[in-house]
Amino acid sequence: MKRIAGYATHPLAAVLIALLVLPYVLTTLGTTVSIATEVIIFALLGLGYNLLLGYTGLMSFGHSAYFGIGAYATGLAQLHLFRGTVIPLVVGTAFGTLVGAIVGSLVLRRRGVYFSLLTLAFAQMFFYLGYRWTEVTGGESGLTGVQRLPLSIGGVFTLDMSTSIAYYYFVAAVVLVGTLAMWRIVRSPFAGVLMAIRQNDERARSVGYNTGRYKLVAFIISACFTSLAGGLYILLLEFMYPEILHVTMSGEIMAMTVVGGFGSFYGPIIGAAFFVFLRDFLTSYTENWLIVFGAVFMAFILFSPQGIVGTVQRLWLALRPKPRDPSTPSPGSAAPLGGGSDDAASDAPAAHATTQMGGETLVCRGVTKRFGALVAVDGVDLVVRQGELHSIIGPNGAGKTTLFNCLTGLLQSDAGGITFEGRDISRLPPYGIAAHSVARSFQIISIFQQLTVFENVRIAAQAGSRHRFSLAGNPDRLADVNQTAREVLGLVGLVGLENTTAANLSHGDQRLLEMAIALATSPRLLMLDEPLAGLSPAERTRTARLIRNLAGEHTIVLIEHDIDRVLELSDRITVMHQGKVIAQGSPEEIQRNQAVQEAYLGHAQLEEVRLAARAPRAKGGDVLLSVDTVNAYYGKSHVLRDVSLQVREGEAVCLLGRNGVGKTTTLSTILGLVPPKSGQIRFKEKRIAGWPPYAIGRLGIGLVPQGRRIFPNLTVVDNLGLGRRADNHAFWNMDQVLTQFPKLAELKGRRGENLSGGELQMLAIARALMGNPHLLLLDEAMEGLAPAIVAEVAHMIQQVRGRTTILLVEQSAPLALALCDRAYVMSRGEIIYAGAATELAEDQALQNRLLGV
Repeated sequence: MKRIAGYATHPLAAVLIALLVLPYVLTTLGTTVSIATEVIIFALLGLGYNLLLGYTGLMSFGHSAYFGIGAYATGLAQLHLFRGTVIPLVVGTAFGTLVGAIVGSLVLRRRGVYFSLLTLAFAQMFFYLGYRWTEVTGGESGLTGVQRLPLSIGGVFTLDMSTSIAYYYFVAAVVLVGTLAMWRIVRSPFAGVLMAIRQNDERARSVGYNTGRYKLVAFIISACFTSLAGGLYILLLEFMYPEILHVTMSGEIMAMTVVGGFGSFYGPIIGAAFFVFLRDFLTSYTENWLIVFGAVFMAFILFSPQGIVGTVQRLWLALRPKPRDPSTPSPGSAAPLGGGSDDAASDAPAAHATTQMGGETLVCRGVTKRFGALVAVDGVDLVVRQGELHSIIGPNGAGKTTLFNCLTGLLQSDAGGITFEGRDISRLPPYGIAAHSVARSFQIISIFQQLTVFENVRIAAQAGSRHRFSLAGNPDRLADVNQTAREVLGLVGLVGLENTTAANLSHGDQRLLEMAIALATSPRLLMLDEPLAGLSPAERTRTARLIRNLAGEHTIVLIEHDIDRVLELSDRITVMHQGKVIAQGSPEEIQRNQAVQEAYLGHAQLEEVRLAARAPRAKGGDVLLSVDTVNAYYGKSHVLRDVSLQVREGEAVCLLGRNGVGKTTTLSTILGLVPPKSGQIRFKEKRIAGWPPYAIGRLGIGLVPQGRRIFPNLTVVDNLGLGRRADNHAFWNMDQVLTQFPKLAELKGRRGENLSGGELQMLAIARALMGNPHLLLLDEAMEGLAPAIVAEVAHMIQQVRGRTTILLVEQSAPLALALCDRAYVMSRGEIIYAGAATELAEDQALQNRLLGV
């Protein structure tokens, strides 16, 4: 009895009941059994398409091809090979699936819009093939002669399929089996990986999944269901016309899936019924029914992208009591890791004091990575020993994350070799490197946002399981995988948040979740890219304690900008600057290394000293820019904390700080690119916080962005022209800029992609000046330039100072202080120093404390 009760309450029981009563309901409403048959055929079609769009995130504009191929192949098999119904249907489905496998293996070599366009191209090709191959397909007259022949069951019972009701129940039986199969697939470990791929392909690859293979299998299954629906459709109509292959049909398939609710199991079923009923109703009034359906489709896209199912779910949730805020810290997430108080943790002995090192485990020799003319990683040698916590530090643009990406397969190095535990991993893809027990976190949080916390960790743990490709298993019954997930969540302190959607976690808990994802793969080498970025002091202490505890069991490579934490945690440190390794050693040795201090503080060249000596100091007029207690976030990451600063008319002010402290974010917040959460920004006495960037720019704020961002396909003159802003009091124009920058005058016909780094920087400054800004924001204007070019650009900035106010973000402290009147220093998103530039320039001990290692 319990088993019968279980079947009665199964979610698919409603589908079974609907299949049984649908023809009687529709005939009562005045329509036909054939319409009911069409509804359930299109429901099967939608289920197949939804696996691709809703679960894998691939938008195909060519699924009409497999619908039509399945139909034509079924009809041709019956006419020329096998008399009957079932065998031709099997042949047609198999042929459509085979074509889908071939096409899928080709189109999945491209992503995004190129994938969609390729599916569209194949659909058009098959349409013209069906339309023109008259002797086989019947051409524009269609394929005729197909019949619904009697179905013999065991030689005892024969079902006469010529009647509409008999054929309906035959199709209903097929659709029910197909629905059960799809129900099992979308609840399998395989489908869990598909949903992870849809949300974050890169993260799925990094934990060990060959995402291309999963996408191909999903494409083949989708083609199989679509071809089966096509075979059923030709038997319903008993002929087939080539328009079924046209991309218009692809649009209808996509539309019914979206209107019903893609990503929901029942969405395509509801969407198919809605589509057929609406078409049947509208065609009785007008042949242009697609206009009305198109309007309905657009309405759903604009106002309810989750479709009918999503609309119903939102209404249902609106009527339910509000659940507890999942972002509220739970006992598990708030508990200190490793015991003790936060204050005690900050004073705990450094991990390197007790860690026992083994043999060499990760070895890099001469690793080089180029992006065009830029050498981001230049001949790096690195040796990490087993059980070691090895940190990689360096100023902005040093090449740290690029090296990480080479080590984990996201980028292929151009030269050099990488071995892990004696195996060459230089040319392995990310999933291949993960299979060798190497795991990583990302600089920008990379998790599966719409999965729960437990599902995030289980997906990672499942990557090493033999069930990771199972199409019929139940993830809840993978005891070893689920046990691993629970243990990892307990280790990182996320117990109690297992059922919380990852997107609803606090920033600190998302950082812990990302580490949990990496740990769930049971790595022997754990690579952490800025795990403390954006964390509050208490969260930094908690996460640092976790890293310290992990160091005893894992080999860890760490990139981090919090120098104090790096010195506390690390056994050894490698320092990179401009793509090269400039120092390696213990924390104490790195602190004493002069080259490291110069990399962080900048090296005062003779030209800079001369420039400082002749630089006139502005007294400053009225306040031009005022930033008052501004707080800003990237997602849930609290980046700026009560930042306040002022820039007066005619001044040059510099904003200094170590990497990742919020300098560039401050400029972005002033410009409106990162809207402040709280606080106020005034420019020329106007409150501009919350204004759009273009409106702020028109007030007279110009930006020279980090990385220059020159349009590579435009000439120098065209790039300058894009920066022009009409102003009756304008000083800078094309002639004036080219006079000020004679090098650009020589290169005015050259395209941006053919300029050197120094020439690009000149062009970026000149383009900003073409807008005649009252305030010029310069973000790392000297980054990556040769010393001679640095001096030249510094001289240009000095000349510009006389005509515009400047706020400068610069890594080289001596140079910035030489150029500027006043200085601010940031640390962890806060202003920790404000004063005259000359005072800070003369106090080397203070510079070392605020900016050094």
